[in-house]
Amino acid sequence: MRGSTRACIAAKFVPYVGAALLLWAFAGGAEAACQDAPNPGVDWSNCSKARLLLTDDDLTGAIFSRSLLTFSDLSASKLVNAKLDETEISRTRFEGGDLARADFTKAIGWRSNFSRANLAGTNFGSADLNRSNFAQAKAVGANFAKSELNRSDFTGADLTGADMSRAELARVVFQSAKLDGVNFSYSNLSRAKLDGTDLQGVNLTRSYLYLTQLGGTNLIGTIGLIQAQLDMACGTAETKIPAGLTRPQSWPCAEDTD
Repeated sequence: MRGSTRACIAAKFVPYVGAALLLWAFAGGAEAACQDAPNPGVDWSNCSKARLLLTDDDLTGAIFSRSLLTFSDLSASKLVNAKLDETEISRTRFEGGDLARADFTKAIGWRSNFSRANLAGTNFGSADLNRSNFAQAKAVGANFAKSELNRSDFTGADLTGADMSRAELARVVFQSAKLDGVNFSYSNLSRAKLDGTDLQGVNLTRSYLYLTQLGGTNLIGTIGLIQAQLDMACGTAETKIPAGLTRPQSWPCAEDTD
């Protein structure tokens, strides 16, 4: 009886011991991965890597999913096809880097710096990147759909074919940016600066244009623009109006001090 009882008790504990061993092995493996050297394809998912200094490094295909990269410097680094989804990148520097086709889905990156970076085909869908710097970035075909980019700077950026639909773009600066084929449909462009830009072929369907700065902007050939949107925007005598729409009598708007 005693032998059978012991065998029964041991059998009951086997699943728990196995689970504990698996947990220990996973934790040890995850810890070891976070200590791996910064090389192409490195897997630093779920790792705390704040204040890294990795300038001009090759991190092609690296995985930073759900990691902490705040205050890090990855400027001039190669991050082609890297995964940074749900990663915290606030005040992190990527300027001059190659981030083509990288995945920043649902990343959080207030005041991040992507200036002069290659962002061709990069995915920023549903990311929170308020007050970030994209000046002179090459973001051809990039996806910013449903992202939050309020007060960000896209001065001189190439956004040809980018998707900015349903995005929060209040007070964003687009001056001197290349916007051919950009999709702004259903986005919030209130008080955004689009002065002097060419919006021919740009989709403005249901875009919110409250006090949007359109001084000298070419609106001929835009898609979905209606009179109600023009009436709430701020243009000038130099703004080019599409046929069938009328220049609002309220133009030019009083200076916005808010």
